[in-house]
Amino acid sequence: MKLTVFGATGGVGQEVVRQALSAGHQVTAVVRDPARLTVTGSGLEVVRADLTAAETLRPVVAGRDAVLSGLGARSRKDAGVASRLTRTVLEAMDAEGVRRIVVVSAFPLAEPSPGAPVIDRAARSVLWTVLKDVYEDLRETEGELSRSAADWTAVRPPRLTNGPLTGTYRTVIGGNPPKGRTLSRADVAHAMLTATADPATVKQPVGVAY
Repeated sequence: MKLTVFGATGGVGQEVVRQALSAGHQVTAVVRDPARLTVTGSGLEVVRADLTAAETLRPVVAGRDAVLSGLGARSRKDAGVASRLTRTVLEAMDAEGVRRIVVVSAFPLAEPSPGAPVIDRAARSVLWTVLKDVYEDLRETEGELSRSAADWTAVRPPRLTNGPLTGTYRTVIGGNPPKGRTLSRADVAHAMLTATADPATVKQPVGVAY
């Protein structure tokens, strides 16, 4: 497949690029600072682009089979960046007739199931209190996706780790795996690439966790 990856210099984004290249895909990595991208390989095109203007992004999404995004706030002061930049990406995709997009969201956006343990409910409440601005940004990101014409999937991991790629984790479409606590960035990337070709995840949030 021909893929474009936004947020390609982040922890998840670099894993998406690395695994996509290993799988034989052609990858366009869109970055602000090419020096921060440590992944190399045949089939990789690195493009520096202004993510705030849809017109400048049209060439990097044109003709692609899918777009994958690791865009998100690095801290509370960056809250708003995910929804704002995702909106621009969606505008560029719409202009070029590209439909498929898979983005990183977050586990706490899902409401706990009726039978969820009390500790899960309490943990979600604490996270929303501490990181409210970040999660509101991601909620608006998912809102932008749902209002668009795109065939979107929002992958929602819990706490991220720097653990290895295992390819073994639980997935729940439209919800979260019970008692999900962590997932490595490498496995988040694996889940995103897997979802890209899975029609069951289209227009759905997908909870992923060990």
